[in-house]
Amino acid sequence: MRTDKGKIIRGVGGFYYVVTRDATIYECRAKGIFRKDDVKPLVGDDVMIGILDEENRLGNVDEILPRKNALIRPPVANVDQAMVVVSAKSPGLNRGLLDRFLLMMEVRNIPVWICLTKTDLVNDTFVRGFVSVYEKCSEGVLAVSNVDGSGIRDVRMCMKGKTTVLAGPSGVGKSSLVGHICPDAAPETGVISKKTQRGKHTTRHSELFMIAEDTFLFDTPGFSSLALPELLPEELSAYMPEFDEYRDGCRYRMCTHIHEPDCAVISAVGDTIDEKRYESYKMFFAELNERAVKEGRSSR
Repeated sequence: MRTDKGKIIRGVGGFYYVVTRDATIYECRAKGIFRKDDVKPLVGDDVMIGILDEENRLGNVDEILPRKNALIRPPVANVDQAMVVVSAKSPGLNRGLLDRFLLMMEVRNIPVWICLTKTDLVNDTFVRGFVSVYEKCSEGVLAVSNVDGSGIRDVRMCMKGKTTVLAGPSGVGKSSLVGHICPDAAPETGVISKKTQRGKHTTRHSELFMIAEDTFLFDTPGFSSLALPELLPEELSAYMPEFDEYRDGCRYRMCTHIHEPDCAVISAVGDTIDEKRYESYKMFFAELNERAVKEGRSSR
């Protein structure tokens, strides 16, 4: 049986679609050994496949090659960077959810760009304010208009030569963005539910698209909630980039930046540290602390 190397570009209902080096796509099943070892193939995995039927392009995934990295949500592998899509309006900006995603990527050491869509629905003051806050905790903020398409070129430039995972809540314009960047993807653009302000009929599964040579895009399903990564509460502040220049100025070496006196981080809140970002930090700290107590892992 002939074997070949390829990359999983889509996984649906137990079938994995693998593109090989000659651009042929095979429909494959994963061997039972993966289930036995509790290993699940992910979109983006580099794999070795056995060709079962050359004419009908059928095969088996025989081996998953070593991963550069892997994410659980979205479930993808071998990512260079992430781009999280949020909308300025309709649905409204969910900063808590955005901050959770940024924390997840920071823990995974995956660079993140933020794409702010529907900027035509808000004024320039809103956009400038958002950029001033979030450029400090990301690779940068890209503002995109859904009316004139401004900003799309900047998005393409940021993706050039990279494998980028595109993620974001439902209804923020992610599928429309994919349509601009990669027309061949032809995503199904959802409508916004008036009741929930969430998207309907949008991306259902993770899929990998080739935009240009050495440039790939993961399109992933929208999310409405995210669990915090596995951290102890006292580890959290290390993943807040805005705290870096102040952390050494605190009176206490193990300062949590929650209640301690003479805390340089707290002193900077409302000035160089955004108040809402700090509120997210406090909420995450409390959530991690509650988890640690339940699991019998005291933070102190």
